[in-house]
Amino acid sequence: MSLIQQVFGSSPFQPLVEHSGKVHECVALVKPLMQALIARDHDEVHRLHDNVSKLEYEADQIKHRIREQLPRRFFLPVSREDLDRFLHCQDNIADGVEDFAVILVIRRTQIHERLTSAFIEIVDQVVQVANTMHAASSALIDLAETSFEGAGAQNILTLIGNLGEEEWKADRLQRKLSQQMYEMESDLDPVTLSFYEKIQLALGAIADSAENTGDMLRAMIVKG
Repeated sequence: MSLIQQVFGSSPFQPLVEHSGKVHECVALVKPLMQALIARDHDEVHRLHDNVSKLEYEADQIKHRIREQLPRRFFLPVSREDLDRFLHCQDNIADGVEDFAVILVIRRTQIHERLTSAFIEIVDQVVQVANTMHAASSALIDLAETSFEGAGAQNILTLIGNLGEEEWKADRLQRKLSQQMYEMESDLDPVTLSFYEKIQLALGAIADSAENTGDMLRAMIVKG
C-alpha cells in the first residue's frame, strides 16, 4: 500500500464495480430459475436457489468491506453518503433476486401453460432493466477519473434515462399478466394465485431496485 493510500485511504470505486458484477451474477440466474419452475424441475430450482444464496452472501461481503473501508479523508468526486446510498440500492437488487428464489423453493408452484410465455416475458424485461443498470455501474471507475463530468457522464445519463421506460414496460407486462390470471381464477386455486402474485411482486422489486440505483447514480452525476 502506498503512503498516499495509508494516509487518505483507498478509492471505493473498484470494489463498487466488483459488487455490481456480483449482483449481475445473481440477476443472471433469474431466468434459469423461472425456466426450471416452468419445467417442474424442482431439484434444479433448489440448486439455483443455493447458487443465488451464495452469490448474495458474497455480494454482502463486498458491501461490508466497502463500508468498512469507505474513506472519510480520501478526496472523492461525490459524497461518501451518496456512495453509501448507491451501494444500498445496488445491493437491494441482489436481495430481490434471493427473495424471488426463496418464493420458488418454499412451494412447488406449477405455472399454468397458458401463462408461461407471459411470465418469461416479464422475466426478460426485468433482467433487461437490471442489465442496463449493470452497464451503467460498470462505468464507475471511468466516471471517478473524470470527476463525474464530461462526455462519459453524459453517456451514462442517457443510459440511465432508459431505465424508467424499461421499468415501466415491466410494470405494464405485470398488469397484463394479472388480468390473464384473474380471468382464469376458476381454473386456479387461491393459493396458486397468491403465489403467482408473490412471484410477480418479487420480480417487480428487482426492476424497482435497479431503477432506484440508476436514480442514485444520476444524482451523483448531476451533483458532480
